[in-house]
Amino acid sequence: MTRPWRIRPASYSTTTPTNANAAVAAGEKVLRPFVKIVEVGPRDGLQNEKKLVDTATKVELIDRLAEAGLSVVEATSFVSPKWVPQMGDAAQIMAQIHPKPGVNYPVLTPNLKGFQSALRAGAKEVAIFGAASESFSQKNINCSIAESLDRFQSVMDAARVAGIPVRGYVSCVLGCPYEGPTITPEAVARVSRTLYEMGCYEISLGDTIGTGTPETMDAMLRAVARVVPPEQLAVHCHDTYGRALDNIEEALKHGIRVVDSSVAGLGGCPYAKGATGNVATEDVVQRLNSLGYRTNVDLEKLLRTGDFISKYLGRPHNSRAAQQMHSKL
Repeated sequence: MTRPWRIRPASYSTTTPTNANAAVAAGEKVLRPFVKIVEVGPRDGLQNEKKLVDTATKVELIDRLAEAGLSVVEATSFVSPKWVPQMGDAAQIMAQIHPKPGVNYPVLTPNLKGFQSALRAGAKEVAIFGAASESFSQKNINCSIAESLDRFQSVMDAARVAGIPVRGYVSCVLGCPYEGPTITPEAVARVSRTLYEMGCYEISLGDTIGTGTPETMDAMLRAVARVVPPEQLAVHCHDTYGRALDNIEEALKHGIRVVDSSVAGLGGCPYAKGATGNVATEDVVQRLNSLGYRTNVDLEKLLRTGDFISKYLGRPHNSRAAQQMHSKL
């Protein structure tokens, strides 16, 4: 495997929390393994909302998530407002958030124009997104898988010059809304390897329509781990059929220590019918806590943040943890 340039965020870690050394110095024992949660609610969670969320509310959501202890909060997406109107205020968001030390605020950039806009807005980390499904790639970004990877090369080249870390997303790793369950683990591995060798510091593997099972997650991760080190992988699960947490547990068995999730279970790809929502961050934190993992996330603050955005959107808080808490009140 080639080892090209690869830039990581300053606080990047998949093994220990950023304050682990301070804890040791203070005489505390750091025994439990750390799992980094990448909070995608402000971007992936809101992008498909029909009601336009005002900038001030988005900024407050991002700030609340950081205050809850999340070390990575995906802030927005520099895409054309024509295609994703909800993300039309990306530059304003980057100007108005209150950056917290030790927290990364990556943004999605589908092409060089988006990357340049993100850079002007002060972004310190970006993400690019491809797919393991030809049909989904055409529907989502209007080009083939090969064409999308060629397009991303210009972003990678610009990021290298600017010293900007790049994260890569691969959609439809366990099923496709157009091709069904025919996506092979080998197809996922090919796209993942290409993104890794292009210079992405981390590859997030997305079960875009939530059809995955622990068995299919196992087969897919075995294939991908042969070409990308597990410590450079993340999983991004949708909870369409209530299996997201079990799939995340399976990923943990493979040495994955990065999990994407969305506060209050917000989200769903606008180009993937049946993708009812990302797994709720509250439920991920609760499950990881029960399994003995560290996340550094304050669950109570996170639940209040989920209540905040759910109330704004006029819907119930879509996480099991919140429902359990409310049932006790």
